[in-house]
Amino acid sequence: MSSNQRPLEAGIVRDFKVNLSYGRYLHLDEVLTAQHPVSVPEHHDELLFILQHQTSELWLKLIRHELRAVQRQLAADDLRPALKGLARVKHIQRCLTEQWSVLATLTPSEYAEFRSFLGTSSGFQSYQYRAVEFMLGNKDKRMLSIFDDDPGAKEMLVSALEAPSVYDEFLRYLARAGHQVPAELLQRDVTLPYRYNADLVPVFVKIYENADANWEAYEACEELVDLEENFQLWRFRHLKTVERTIGFKRGTGGSSGVDFLRKALDLTFFPELYAVRTEIGVAHA
Repeated sequence: MSSNQRPLEAGIVRDFKVNLSYGRYLHLDEVLTAQHPVSVPEHHDELLFILQHQTSELWLKLIRHELRAVQRQLAADDLRPALKGLARVKHIQRCLTEQWSVLATLTPSEYAEFRSFLGTSSGFQSYQYRAVEFMLGNKDKRMLSIFDDDPGAKEMLVSALEAPSVYDEFLRYLARAGHQVPAELLQRDVTLPYRYNADLVPVFVKIYENADANWEAYEACEELVDLEENFQLWRFRHLKTVERTIGFKRGTGGSSGVDFLRKALDLTFFPELYAVRTEIGVAHA
């Protein structure tokens, strides 16, 4: 009769006095003890709330890592690995978006039992999220003051603010490749939020309508559109999860809550890549 066990093979490592173990490599003693509920008495669902946000921060760290590489690769005219990096970011974004379905299992009455213990802490204060927005072009110097008491976070954000965004680097790449990118976009103050430029749209029209001759640039455009669409889906799921959990209460960080989150849906990273869709197939003089 089967024991319903598989034999442990002789080659499996058992001695970790010298050998590196899985737990030590991942520092699991630190990771798995980094959850410190503040509710009194401790509420069962607070662990879910903490882990949801901690895992999101880990994914955001990886997004920052990938986008920094994309920026360097675009600056070096190395488009293919940059496209691989953008594809990886897209998959991470899907994980982040799907995570909202887990948090959405937290009912309003359950959350109300420990929400007051959160004080003024809020996801709005996520400096990694803000850094990702900066890296994609939604720059806002006003956000820096929120991190005056965290020099490391502020330094990260200042660095992201002062560096060309992914879109800035892509436009510079296109210009070096011979596309007629408006000079003012190549010389713009990169600490300011990117704003729509109608003169850039014809550049994308030529790329899209001559895709075979501009395949890599064409593919990069679509990767960026995917990235923005995924970001907007994340924002929308965030909005709807907050709405179903706290309704129209104010946010713990002082924002108006749902109404404030809804305004973020109007923010865009790559406006001309959406505007070009209206022009494709239209006769141009």
